[in-house]
Amino acid sequence: MFRLTRRVITCTTGVVREEVVYGLTSLATSRADATRLLRVGRAHWSIENRSHWVRDVVFDEDRSRVRVGSIPEVMAALRNAVIGLLRTSGHDRIAPTCRRLAAQPWAALALLGIPQEN
Repeated sequence: MFRLTRRVITCTTGVVREEVVYGLTSLATSRADATRLLRVGRAHWSIENRSHWVRDVVFDEDRSRVRVGSIPEVMAALRNAVIGLLRTSGHDRIAPTCRRLAAQPWAALALLGIPQEN
């Protein structure tokens, strides 16, 4: 078990607060030094912020009504594929990119290598 004190700044207001969080690890005490625990924690939140948050907020995954068979997994895989395609194409801001591509479907097809017919 470990304790982490962190300083959090709310971007919109600039308010600074400190919070204490506790964690549990399966690492042996000899391998669970502060540097490694911080790295593991940051890696977890990096995944959460770059993938799960995008799926939850941008693609509104939590409100999906798909619940039968393997369809939820297929839809999650498609969402992940879209996020990966956009990121490898240099688009870090997924929500505005999705809105633009919805308005310009030929640009979305171009990302897939399908040229616009003249």
